[in-house]
Amino acid sequence: MTVSHGVIPELSGKKKHMINRVALVIGGNLLFAIGINYIITPMNLYSSGFTGISMLLRMLLVDVLKVPQIPGINYLGIIYWILNMPLFLLAYKALGKEFCITTAVSIGIASVCMALVPVPQKPLFDDYLTACLVGGLVSGTGAGLVLKGGTSGGGQDIIGVAFSKTHPNFSVGKISIAINAVIYGVCFFLFDIQIVVYSMIFAVVNALALDYQHTQNQNVQVMIFTKKGGITDRVIKEIRRGVTYWNGAGGYTDEDTYVLTTMVTKYELPGLINIIKSVDPNAFVMVNEGTKIYGNFEKRFTE
Repeated sequence: MTVSHGVIPELSGKKKHMINRVALVIGGNLLFAIGINYIITPMNLYSSGFTGISMLLRMLLVDVLKVPQIPGINYLGIIYWILNMPLFLLAYKALGKEFCITTAVSIGIASVCMALVPVPQKPLFDDYLTACLVGGLVSGTGAGLVLKGGTSGGGQDIIGVAFSKTHPNFSVGKISIAINAVIYGVCFFLFDIQIVVYSMIFAVVNALALDYQHTQNQNVQVMIFTKKGGITDRVIKEIRRGVTYWNGAGGYTDEDTYVLTTMVTKYELPGLINIIKSVDPNAFVMVNEGTKIYGNFEKRFTE
């Protein structure tokens, strides 16, 4: 019986990639839940997005309607799951089956984490600003790791991405601003102005930490100098990015050289480098981070 040795590394590579994605999604959602439940909830602060809506509804159920709490269960996770359920249909229709399934799994993990991570009776920090900074860093980092895992945190992310497919004027950012304006507008009428201001500070820190982790937002220009062909086709097929190339010559050796240039995200860069090295280990590569792009460059929410 003949065994193809080329198949085993490919399968193990896919399995390793999947394990890495699952670890990022689980770890990220756990970090996010710790930031929300363990740090800002005891301070009576409120998050942004669908998490903030869930926190307001939980407050309504527990503090206003006096619904008995189940020991060891935080209603926040259950409410978050219920709010996201109608969005699965939207995700399936607009963004495809794979995105819908991975997002449903991620939201399920997030809901379980928020339901099970305990809320301390006494706040972890004595002052609001420290809680905002630490809580924002923890939860934002967690949310960023979830996005690195190639899935969505749900809520306004699904709405923004789905509508941006058919309505160019829509975006995740615009949807988030609209939802957050409603959340903090409600908070303004229900709570002290101090609660509103510090909740907004938390939301800003959370967003900054998320953006720092979310390498899909960071553009990278790559120039490749190689004497071997084959890189262009693999980049187009595997990374799904365009490549511009021309024939050059070495100034010292006068040998023919392929000069290739492409734009990728920082998230995609390791995969691109692997392709280059597998085709030509001696290729010369220049990487320029933080490049601004004007024109047709696809912004990808997931991989």
